[in-house]
Amino acid sequence: MQIILLESIPHVGQLGDVVKVKDGFARNYLIPTKRAKRATEAAIEEFKAHKAELERAQAERLAKAQELKTKIDGIVLTIASKAGVDGRLFGSVTNMDVAEALAKLGYDIHKSQVRTPLGAIKAIGEYPLQIDLHHDIVADVVVQVVAEA
Repeated sequence: MQIILLESIPHVGQLGDVVKVKDGFARNYLIPTKRAKRATEAAIEEFKAHKAELERAQAERLAKAQELKTKIDGIVLTIASKAGVDGRLFGSVTNMDVAEALAKLGYDIHKSQVRTPLGAIKAIGEYPLQIDLHHDIVADVVVQVVAEA
């Protein structure tokens, strides 16, 4: 299916590109989330008329992500969890736990934005994590897992 991208999407294209993607990807994800439109003649003309507005909105999102990166880059989050005497956790620290810890500090981060390069956190210690704020901007955060008292 031919679509017009209404925002830059990694591995697909940039704002305004007319690209061919699989029908299911377009119908189930890109079009419902307003990231793309079908590439009809009318849609292409409409896009050309609104391109400056869309570019401005994308630049604002990028600026907000850059500002948020400067605020949270290098933060050390302390998360308490139940653990055994050997330091292994009963369960694990998940992306949701990290997102909730950031929310307590006043940052609106969704759990899908949290990346754990070393896999699941299942022991006491310090772990480097990445927060995807924008497809071009990644903030580095350290999570310190301690045993609950």
